[in-house]
Amino acid sequence: MTDDSAPEHGPGTGRLFEDFAPGEVIYHPYGRTVTEADNSVFTLMTQNVARIHLDQHYAARTEFGRTLVNSTFTLALVTGQSTVDLSAHVYANLGWDEVRTPHPVFEGDTIYSRSKVLSARPSGSRPHLGVLTVATEGFNQDGVVVISYRRTLLVYRRGHQPAVTTSRPDESSLPPVESDR
Repeated sequence: MTDDSAPEHGPGTGRLFEDFAPGEVIYHPYGRTVTEADNSVFTLMTQNVARIHLDQHYAARTEFGRTLVNSTFTLALVTGQSTVDLSAHVYANLGWDEVRTPHPVFEGDTIYSRSKVLSARPSGSRPHLGVLTVATEGFNQDGVVVISYRRTLLVYRRGHQPAVTTSRPDESSLPPVESDR
């Protein structure tokens, strides 16, 4: 190990409060295809006993004709997708409001997400933080919105995030660059 310590914050590691502009729309970079296992495990972990999430025979006889993905899984997934852009430097979530699920999610759907910054203001009681409010939407592979909500969170202001450093091994263990011959 070397003495060199590299900070864990910087370009590509999340935004700080000053990096948000009201009106900005952010398309989060990662989509996720929801599997039967995702739906079953999440539903069972949360002790949700709704048959429409677990019983394919039952679900086939509903108007949907197939198993529905647990809506709280969809909320968790879309919130997670936004982390890379919105809350990598979160101090705390203050809440989710106006959660709506206008279209069902089915096993096999791929979910993407985007957020719009609605407001960004310094915290009155915690000067090292800012209050960020966003509207987030999750949408499927066909561009159909499947969930929407408002989220309010406290985000660290520049220069006030926890300073965490990581020791890195000496780079001499990496192989040399191969030259074209």
